[in-house]
Amino acid sequence: MNARALRIHSLHIYPVKSGRVIDLDEARLGPRGLQYDREWLFVTPEGRFITQRSHPVLARLTAEPDDLGVTLVHPDAGRLRLERPAPMTTAPEDWRKVTVWKREIEAIDLGREAARFASAVVGEPARIVAAGSDNFPDGYPLLVCTRASLEDLNRKLPSALPMSRFRPNIVLDGTDAWEEDRFKELRINDVRLKLVKACTRCSMTAIDQQSGCKALSPLPVLQEFRFDAALRGVTFGQNARIESGAGSLLRVGDAVQISG
Repeated sequence: MNARALRIHSLHIYPVKSGRVIDLDEARLGPRGLQYDREWLFVTPEGRFITQRSHPVLARLTAEPDDLGVTLVHPDAGRLRLERPAPMTTAPEDWRKVTVWKREIEAIDLGREAARFASAVVGEPARIVAAGSDNFPDGYPLLVCTRASLEDLNRKLPSALPMSRFRPNIVLDGTDAWEEDRFKELRINDVRLKLVKACTRCSMTAIDQQSGCKALSPLPVLQEFRFDAALRGVTFGQNARIESGAGSLLRVGDAVQISG
């Protein structure tokens, strides 16, 4: 397996969870995932996470992150600059617990102006929080997909879908279709990533990531050959965690070694 030329085909981050993707030529790997990935989150007034599953308009939310904060742009809400809060100096009343699925996360509420912007985007009361102790992935810091698996799926669909429907962080080239199911670990220079479990897919895969409108769903076709009884869902891609190499730079074209 390692004799083949496996490489990073593309790198992607989503600064706001469920917001529009940013495609990168290189990305810094931090202890919680790729730099700037899922550091900001829309929540209900009660602190429950908001995603494209219920609000597809988030697909049209553009984020421009930097070391000092993020600039958000949405056609229904305009433009908003948010400064990155410093956890050590954040007032106690600005901390709040938010929920992503069943996981409670300590986060920092960004105030009234951010809440007005979020409410304009989703069309109902909402707030924006920044990561405190952890970022806001569904469960794991990285999602790894392969070009070959998407190409195989697209051969079974009436029209081809882009990889953006599956919202990966790292896309690999040079594998066979679905071969990633057997991978245990990826090595990219001094980075080691452990592939933990297949990623079960939801209704977000039916949302066009440019328009924010519902479109062709791959789930019925995936159901025919990618249903995992143990996970109780259809799968595409592999969830990964960082074993070593935080601080390293990943680049498109980097060679990838695998074990499995």
